[in-house]
Amino acid sequence: MSILSGTVSITRYKVQGKINAPIIDNISDGLKSNTILEIDNQISDKSIGWTSFDKPFQPDFDGSSFVYGNYFVFALRIDKKNIAAKVLKKHYTIEVAKRMADSGRDFLSKNEKKLVKEHVISQLSVRIPATPHIYDLVWNYEDAMIWFFSNLKAANEELETLFSKSFNLSLIRLFPYTAAQLSAQLSDSQLDELQKISPTQFIK
Repeated sequence: MSILSGTVSITRYKVQGKINAPIIDNISDGLKSNTILEIDNQISDKSIGWTSFDKPFQPDFDGSSFVYGNYFVFALRIDKKNIAAKVLKKHYTIEVAKRMADSGRDFLSKNEKKLVKEHVISQLSVRIPATPHIYDLVWNYEDAMIWFFSNLKAANEELETLFSKSFNLSLIRLFPYTAAQLSAQLSDSQLDELQKISPTQFIK
């Protein structure tokens, strides 16, 4: 989801840890080493990586291109290839019939059918373009805060994994419980009470 969308969904994170100086250079290195890889014309069916905020299909992290004032702004991009079930069935059926004709048999073994399906999926994956999903991210390094423009569980999990891999830093998702634990300056006794709190179900 884009920062510039009319409506947005945001997940807030607290960043644990610090990056050694020079900070911008080291963040740039983390972004470059985990930039999204194009999988069009490739067998791969999924690719996950960083891309530029302003040019999501031409990622460039040279210099300070991702620095906007006091913020680092870039995006998580997830490319996926989805083969429609009916398309797969069509090509699988054609390939099975072809192999039976070539072999002079009227059946294929279970293992042969499995290999045929894998072959068809590989062939279709090369031909089908990937669908990109782009989620913007704003990082206030001084305050150790991140605003991630998605509430999708899968996108958030991919962000947390890739962020740790890229920068060797941990992300703590902020919701009322973690926000109280981290920023409310609670005493030890209050933290103990917080640990005992359980969710309340509201029944209409």
